[in-house]
Amino acid sequence: MVEIKIKQDRRSTVPLSINEIRSRALAFSKEWAEEKSENAEAQTFWNDFFHVFGFNRRRLASFEEPAKKSDGQGGFIDLLWRSVLLVEHKSRGKNLDKAFNQALDYFPGLKDRDLPRYILVSDFARFRLYDLENKAQHEFQLSELYKNIKLFNFIAGYRTEALKPEDPANIEAAELMGKLHDQLKEVGYAGHHLEVYLVRLLFCLFADDTAIFERGHFQDYIETKTQEDGSDLAQHLSTIFYILNTPEEQRLTNLDDHLASFPYVNGKLFSEQLPPAAFDSKMRQILLECAALDWSRISPAIFGSLFQSVMIPELRRNLGAHYTTEQNILKVIHPLFLDKLIGEFNKLKTKRSKAKLEEFHKRLAKLKFLDPACGCGNFLVISYRELRMLELEVLREIYKKEKNAVLEISHIVLLDVDQFFGIEIEEFPAQIAQVALWMTDHQMNMRISEEFGQYFSRLPLTKAPSIVCGNALQIDWSTIIKPTELSFILGNPPFIGHHLQIPSQKAEMLAIYGKEEKSAGVMDYVTAWYCKAVSYIKGTAIKVAYVSTNSITQGEQVGILWRALLRHNKVSIHFAHRTFKWTSEAKGKAAVYCVIIGFAEFDSDKKWLYEYESPDGEPHKIKVKNINAYLVDAPWILLDNQSKNQFGMPEMMYGNKPTDGGHFLFTDSEKEAFLLDEPLAAQFIKPFISAKEYLHGEKRWVVWLVGASPSEISSMPKVKDRIKAVEAFRKSSKAPTTQNYPYPSLFRQVTQPEEKYVLIPRHTSENRVYIPFGFFDKENIVADSCLSLPGATLFHFGILQSAMHMAWVRAVCGRLKGDYRYSKDIVYNNFPWPETSEKNILEIEKAAQQVLDARAQFPESCLADLYNVLTMPPVLMKAHKELDKVVDAAYGKVRFNSEAERVAFLFEMYKEKRS
Repeated sequence: MVEIKIKQDRRSTVPLSINEIRSRALAFSKEWAEEKSENAEAQTFWNDFFHVFGFNRRRLASFEEPAKKSDGQGGFIDLLWRSVLLVEHKSRGKNLDKAFNQALDYFPGLKDRDLPRYILVSDFARFRLYDLENKAQHEFQLSELYKNIKLFNFIAGYRTEALKPEDPANIEAAELMGKLHDQLKEVGYAGHHLEVYLVRLLFCLFADDTAIFERGHFQDYIETKTQEDGSDLAQHLSTIFYILNTPEEQRLTNLDDHLASFPYVNGKLFSEQLPPAAFDSKMRQILLECAALDWSRISPAIFGSLFQSVMIPELRRNLGAHYTTEQNILKVIHPLFLDKLIGEFNKLKTKRSKAKLEEFHKRLAKLKFLDPACGCGNFLVISYRELRMLELEVLREIYKKEKNAVLEISHIVLLDVDQFFGIEIEEFPAQIAQVALWMTDHQMNMRISEEFGQYFSRLPLTKAPSIVCGNALQIDWSTIIKPTELSFILGNPPFIGHHLQIPSQKAEMLAIYGKEEKSAGVMDYVTAWYCKAVSYIKGTAIKVAYVSTNSITQGEQVGILWRALLRHNKVSIHFAHRTFKWTSEAKGKAAVYCVIIGFAEFDSDKKWLYEYESPDGEPHKIKVKNINAYLVDAPWILLDNQSKNQFGMPEMMYGNKPTDGGHFLFTDSEKEAFLLDEPLAAQFIKPFISAKEYLHGEKRWVVWLVGASPSEISSMPKVKDRIKAVEAFRKSSKAPTTQNYPYPSLFRQVTQPEEKYVLIPRHTSENRVYIPFGFFDKENIVADSCLSLPGATLFHFGILQSAMHMAWVRAVCGRLKGDYRYSKDIVYNNFPWPETSEKNILEIEKAAQQVLDARAQFPESCLADLYNVLTMPPVLMKAHKELDKVVDAAYGKVRFNSEAERVAFLFEMYKEKRS
């Protein structure tokens, strides 16, 4: 997504409309049509030039600015507007190429923060403008100035830029603010006061480049009014903050002109009286470096999170990794509300009814949004910006033929920041969220200003978003906004797994779920926001959309969560994004595997499922009949943990758990060395198969003393030493069940099959179309990182290795990041098996053996390589495809068009078999 950012620069008088600037440009061209001499009238020429755009040149730029040239010699720049524009003027007819090169010659003598973006050369009759940032050049005659005034929008105050949300300016600004934060904290200015101080500076820096203040007014004040050693900077800043909080009519009449030019802001941003800070020369320099940046390029949508990161050292090391990208936020707001609004607007456009458009516009202004875990306000900011962009389209359509009839923009702009509500547990991001919404409001007001050719700014601030600092799980949301007034709830509540929750969070989870819900202890923290939302929206038309870790749509959490939700009222999922990576485009990317779930109390006849070919791919939008809790187009079924197989198949078992501190385990070399000292142990050392050894073809060995007699153990002193070490390790354990385990010679959990079995790794990579299972005999000890299926035949193996079973796995299993977490209680014991004939069984057994035979053709390759999607041999893939074909036939299907179709089929089958 490209953010369209509009900037209107500050001035001491009301900005001019585009039409007035154009009229002044025509008059200017006529007045100077005959001038030829550089020396005689050049300065008057440029004074008049700035007057065209409503500026007093003296407020912005200086003539004959001294600067060293590249050869070290001194020179004088004809006109310099620091960080913005350098002008080189020549007499009529002189070479403009030479003038441009002369302008560049001054660059080595300028400070980095003073380097201009634009170079303008002229000989009275011609203008040539260079945009150094965009590498653009424009040349035209003096008489054509009125046609080219948009090239000088950076002077006029209107500027439109295509700005990527991850613009490096955001990172640079946050890093500089981080330096300032550290310096202030080092001198003892910390906590709440420091946070508020930085937020105020953020507002001033942004205001300095976006038409809230006169352009560069704040920067100029710091440079010209404060001492270089920084000793009086804090005093001046305190005065500025006071002025910004004081209406013009209440200010002293003898104020310094520079101070008096600051506008009244209000909005309570500057109302709190802060203790004075203390600056030195280094800190003053950092602030000036901050001011030298073009803050009009800062995106409020992401800068807030970056700004917050500078406050936390461990986050700052990865600055940029923790904010939410616009692309991901748009995945939430488009299906939640924006797509429908845009579609409605497009239909209204075709009807060309001004009354209907005005009614639609009024409805936009009545929409209200709540983010109950808003952080720095990213979701609210993007939502507001997109709504304001839609409002602009509406206004453009309403006044398409009568723009000039709009006398006061403030009368036609209806949307405002008070439509937005948030809850944030920390004070600093809550403050940032409020300021970010004001910043966005101002940016969009500038966009409206450009469209209608007149300046529109909401100063003083009279409305504010309601951002409440508090614990969203303890606050009654209806005290912030009544449910009958709210339209949408959205956001990404905290991603905290049950094992990472601190005691207070666990207590909150129990309070949300209720004491009768014993399983709340295994639920992710984010699910509490679902419970609060479902309770809040009861009896309303509110729609909700949350970003969540994908764990809540897989495994045992699904049934627990949705049963808890359905106790409140009926809930219908309207749209969902299946698993994808929630990433940042900035350096140090942070990725979480997420889903988005949009739901409401009422049903919808238009439901959309967003599928991803891979978690880091692009979504494919599919219209579906139903979306169940596993985010598939299938019947609404909640699977329970089942300790026994529901369809009469062999019982699956957990592997053996050593809990031995590694004393029973050997590598190849360790085993050989041990047997040299203890040869009698050979009969008790067996292969130990964990998921890692199995998938990567590695070997490990274990002392397996099941069935060993006391006399046999006593005859092996080295083995006894190992047993003693295991006993000591277990006694030092913090778990009473481990401390008191009475059999130090055995594994803590012994579940070894007594017959041939199929081994299933519990965790395996997402980069596999099939999870590779395998046959082993009872002499191979299966580890607890695996499951075993004793008594399994080629038929069972074939069904479990099929695309049908793998589709079920991907739909209902738990995940570790994106990797599969195979579960016997949810996945295997609930998996619906086909009713098979003898012919089906024989065909499946034959195809399953072909899979094993294909693997055997590559004895030097491990299963991890054989089943990697990039390296899987064609012969093995072909064998699996043949197995899929005969398994599908056993289920009574010739073919499936997609995995989603397979999953829907299996859910239907499960429903029939269990009814």
